[in-house]
Amino acid sequence: MKHDYQPQTIDPPLLDDLSQLVRLALREDLDRSMDITTMAIVPAGLRGSASLIARRPGIVAGIDLIEAMLQEMDVQIEWSQLVGDGQEVQAGQNLANLSGEARELLTCERTILNFVCRLSGIATLTRHYVDAVQGTKARVYDTRKTTPGWRRIEKYAVRCGGGHNHRLGLHDGILIKDNHLACRAVVEGKLLDPATAVQLARTFVASGGVKFDTPPMIEIEIDRREQLESALSAAPDIVLLDNMSNAELSECVAIRDRTAPNVELEASGGVNLRTIAGIAGTGVDRISVGALTHSAPILDIGLDWSLV
Repeated sequence: MKHDYQPQTIDPPLLDDLSQLVRLALREDLDRSMDITTMAIVPAGLRGSASLIARRPGIVAGIDLIEAMLQEMDVQIEWSQLVGDGQEVQAGQNLANLSGEARELLTCERTILNFVCRLSGIATLTRHYVDAVQGTKARVYDTRKTTPGWRRIEKYAVRCGGGHNHRLGLHDGILIKDNHLACRAVVEGKLLDPATAVQLARTFVASGGVKFDTPPMIEIEIDRREQLESALSAAPDIVLLDNMSNAELSECVAIRDRTAPNVELEASGGVNLRTIAGIAGTGVDRISVGALTHSAPILDIGLDWSLV
């Protein structure tokens, strides 16, 4: 692997996104008011404790973000972390303990669980896909098919599950898709050929009109075997092979190996847990899977309560 897209970690941009999402979650629950059930039932000053318990086995993600969530909620809750993000857990396992004023714990409960269950679900599903390609050269990547506003933390969850991150957004990688080629047809009178498109992208990066800390990778999507030679001739970083059969993927890998071994091949389209092993067996380097983020079920995690 030459170089790759930046892996998503718990960095300042992620924490800023998390803060905004937590504020929105509290607004949804409290509507700039209060938890009226808790205020009616639970007396002020009563203390309580609760534990995050995994109901099912899986890979956890979001536990390492609880401290930041509590700070954004501005609550006086003490907590102890028993597992870390990316760790495999079993049903019934205690993940963390929280204690503090009962009213605050009850008001924060659902917001914390929503984040941890969602992110752990993504990490768990990602691990299933990663396990399915073991023994091959293929690496599993996410896509931009993420929940609006959640992209950084969802991509972080993919990393917790052992997957790799594709480009974060439109700003940090060039991916020339079929619609980009089609748009140029208005000017050219025909579809832009892949080699010309890659050269245009490379000229743009080299022009200095946009300053890059690191030159962006250049990737081009093709959906027909006949486009491959043109794409490879321009030596992009990656050629994305979209919705091709396994036989076509194998043929493309053979052509790449003969003519441009430094170009990586990525497969996409029709990827699920039933098909990914066969796709990986064709010899592609990367497999991008939108399902990691757009179709992951939550990992069932509960908050078991006790008074102290």
